[in-house]
Amino acid sequence: MSGTDKRTSGDAAGHRRAWKLKRQTLHFGPQPAIMGIVNVTPDSFSDGGQYFDPHRAVDHALQLADEGADILDIGGESTRPYAEAVSASEELDRILPVIETVARQCPVPISVDTSKSSVARQAIAAGAEVINDVTALTGDPAMVDVAIQSAAGVCLMHMQGTPQTMQDDPCYDDVVAEVRDYLADRIAALRDAGVAADRICVDPGIGFGKTHLHNVQLIRQVAEFHRLGCPVLVGHSRKGFIGKLTNDTSAERIAGTLAVSLFLATQRVNIVRVHDVRLTRQAFDMQRALSGES
Repeated sequence: MSGTDKRTSGDAAGHRRAWKLKRQTLHFGPQPAIMGIVNVTPDSFSDGGQYFDPHRAVDHALQLADEGADILDIGGESTRPYAEAVSASEELDRILPVIETVARQCPVPISVDTSKSSVARQAIAAGAEVINDVTALTGDPAMVDVAIQSAAGVCLMHMQGTPQTMQDDPCYDDVVAEVRDYLADRIAALRDAGVAADRICVDPGIGFGKTHLHNVQLIRQVAEFHRLGCPVLVGHSRKGFIGKLTNDTSAERIAGTLAVSLFLATQRVNIVRVHDVRLTRQAFDMQRALSGES
């Protein structure tokens, strides 16, 4: 999906057609772009430990690119509920060899999943083009400066609390309005600081300080987030609310994840962040064929 498309970056309904990254521009078509997940961690909620070895992580990233990923999200610290934080040096030891190798071997843009400015800075120097921050660039005061100085794309996610506290008792009067308003405030703050609007993407943060009902409400009304005028990313893959709704006790929750991805496509979500790239690409291709789109 990346390329040199000369279309305008938005339309009358507020849908963004492009997201400027550090070196490339990700262009959006009728179906969402696919962000493939590469967890270089021992403790992520679904695939923790599978790709902790850097060689396996590189192989996995390249496989996801071959399967049709439009962007690769590489992270070295789990943000699952109650996960223990790791130091910046440990996070860098995990991800830098992976980012450097993948960036040399693959043209697919790389996102670094981190909330630490020192990690983001070195990851971008190693080849990453996006800062994907679960704290919406609030967890580290220096992160905004890194975003400005690097000209990287940024993804702002909503989270109530921290990974250590977010699922204790998440509470909202109106989860959709409150998440949307929070993201609007973060967009305004970054623009005031000097981050270009066309480099900002938003993520409502499925599973980050939300109950199963909150997650369902956010997905049902995800079109509300187009009003923010930024690309909308949703990371729902394999999450607990899917197992709750489908009685799926497996770690993969593939059928439910694909169903959510297809629904998000109907709502013109720009990016889905998923573990199973090949199956998601096949589902989108079939949906597109059945809808009569070329």
